[in-house]
Amino acid sequence: ESHAVLFHLSRLLTIRDYDNSYRTHSLRYFRLGISEPGYGIPEFISAGYVDSHPITMYNSVSQLKEPRALWMEENLAPDHWERYTQLLRGWQQAFKVELKQLQRHYNHSGFHTYQRMIGCELLEDGSITGFLQYAYDGQDFLIFNKDTLSWMAMDNVADIIRRAWEANRHELQYQKNWLEEECIAWLKRFLEYGKDALQRTEPPKVRVNHKETFPGITTLYCRAYGFYPPEISINWMKNGQEIVQDTDYGGILPSGDGTYQTWLSVELDPQNGDIYSCHVEHGGVHIVLQGFQESETILLVVKAVGFIVLAIALAGVGILAWRKRPRGKR
Repeated sequence: ESHAVLFHLSRLLTIRDYDNSYRTHSLRYFRLGISEPGYGIPEFISAGYVDSHPITMYNSVSQLKEPRALWMEENLAPDHWERYTQLLRGWQQAFKVELKQLQRHYNHSGFHTYQRMIGCELLEDGSITGFLQYAYDGQDFLIFNKDTLSWMAMDNVADIIRRAWEANRHELQYQKNWLEEECIAWLKRFLEYGKDALQRTEPPKVRVNHKETFPGITTLYCRAYGFYPPEISINWMKNGQEIVQDTDYGGILPSGDGTYQTWLSVELDPQNGDIYSCHVEHGGVHIVLQGFQESETILLVVKAVGFIVLAIALAGVGILAWRKRPRGKR
């Protein structure tokens, strides 16, 4: 069977020096409160992550802060987990009160969510960042600016809370210090505990598939998977020139085994005689894959568009949070 498109299957690997220590690392803690728990979803959840790795979990059912990584369990004494279990039980009650107050302000009833995200990043150049923000029903609600010691309110109800919180200058300074000092200290500590897992490099596996999507139109898929860390570059080239438009991107998503996956597709007319190649760069490795393999096995992950997803796996239940959607009375 002849094709007007020239397809060659070749693989070029170029290895460059790469130092694992020069990466961006993050520590994040999420809290999620639900006004009407049920269907196996607890009223309150708190989860901690280093980079994309879950490290701690607490929920209102177990009422225990527990490790989610073996290297956390091995390096932190039992009194650490007991102390933070007591703190989280108090935060759980405070979160419940705050959510009820927001429902009263908005005149809402029924199912609503309240979220908090706090954390810090240690950037490749050694500089640091910190962030603290709240969301109501998946929409940004209040965002902390540690440099100005102020809160940015997203609506009139948030502005009421902002004025009350900004009146407590001691608390504002405490949050700034936690983000810039304590959070970074914990992050460095955790990076040392989990260095084998967190500072490893797993190069991507790359495959190219094709599928006739419409008569006379073929879609080429380039999929990279099994890689860590998540930073990766992937693009299609046509006759040696990068294709900037007319591509569909699947986003960088966790695979569930500590690695990541992504894909990029492009549509083409197989009668044009153009040469296409997929270029992937990851951690000093450059992979060029030209051509396609006669396979219809295309494993794709659909990227959710229009909202940020906080996925916390608990008893097989995925919780979608920080969802962007209009507010309304319920």
